Amino acid sequence: MNQDWLEKDFYATLGVSRDASQDDIKRAYRKLAQKLHPDANPDDAGAEERFKEVSEAYGVIGDETRRKEYDEVRRLGPGGFGGPGGFTGGQRVRVEDLNDMFGGGGLGGLFDAFTGGGGRSTAAARRGSDVGASLHLSFDDAFHGATTVVSVRGEAACGRCHGTAAEPGTPVTTCPTCNGTGQVAQNQGLFAFPQTCPQCRGSGKLIESPCTQCRGRGTEVRSRDIKVKIPAGVKDGATIKLAGKGNPGRNGGPAGDLLVEVSVEPHPLFGRRGNNLTLTVPITYTEAVLGTKIEVPTMDAPVTLKIPAGTDSGRTFRVRGRGVVPARGRTGDLLVRTEVVVPKKPGRETKRLLEELGTHDPDDIRDHLEG
Repeated sequence: MNQDWLEKDFYATLGVSRDASQDDIKRAYRKLAQKLHPDANPDDAGAEERFKEVSEAYGVIGDETRRKEYDEVRRLGPGGFGGPGGFTGGQRVRVEDLNDMFGGGGLGGLFDAFTGGGGRSTAAARRGSDVGASLHLSFDDAFHGATTVVSVRGEAACGRCHGTAAEPGTPVTTCPTCNGTGQVAQNQGLFAFPQTCPQCRGSGKLIESPCTQCRGRGTEVRSRDIKVKIPAGVKDGATIKLAGKGNPGRNGGPAGDLLVEVSVEPHPLFGRRGNNLTLTVPITYTEAVLGTKIEVPTMDAPVTLKIPAGTDSGRTFRVRGRGVVPARGRTGDLLVRTEVVVPKKPGRETKRLLEELGTHDPDDIRDHLEG
């Protein structure tokens, strides 16, 4: 059981209700992370601590699977085991709940979880929290793919002790009180319930000389430059996950993930619709009536497009294979929309020709165009 999950209300930390949607949780995290980020509060140690709490909370309830586990732990304990409303309060706990919670070990798993697993020598490993970052890309980089660097400020392994929490060259010993489990048993009637070891404070280790740089924490808050490979065809608003690049874990647990949210700048010519690119090209009235060939740009080399006679303004032509080439899925096309341009201030000769055209029978002109 993760003792932190029993002691900390991650919903309250993010300021959301327990039935909040994942989108609501994500929005609340972004708002708080932006407000409390160490770069925005360089002289406020309290804001930095709150930033870490918010990141830890989002790393749990921001993930649907971990959120379900967290909710189940909060539902069953400590009130579900011998506390108010538990065994001593008259409420029955189903064996199925214990099996689910302790990996199918039933009551044996329950005893193992509460007593340290029958002599396990290490404290429970904890996964590090996820970290969020934003990345702005040009339309061209999003189209072709790119490799870039994002700067992330947050917890990282201490540069001096490399995460051991001890001053380099000094010993780290197993706590004799809890035998390295980080917890000691507290007898309450039929069962023994775990408490954080008072000697090692849950780490399972004793450090004679704490690291002078991180003060025995094993981590420090600093900026890291992380290389990010952007796949070709990434969409605006997409999230790229870099496994293991988040905050470091505790007691040998894995690091969290880095979640990079991508925003793509608009292109002056092209739009995007799924994997298709869109483009509007102007043609003259004469070109629309008589037909022509025009050169249109693409994200690579230009192509020649045939405009047939009698093309209406707003007609769309498809240039196959000239859209987005995604890492997975079908290559898109270029959708070219024509727009007949009417001159705002026609010249004298243009006026004369238009006036002459106007003397023709409209039905004859219509029949000619339709023919």
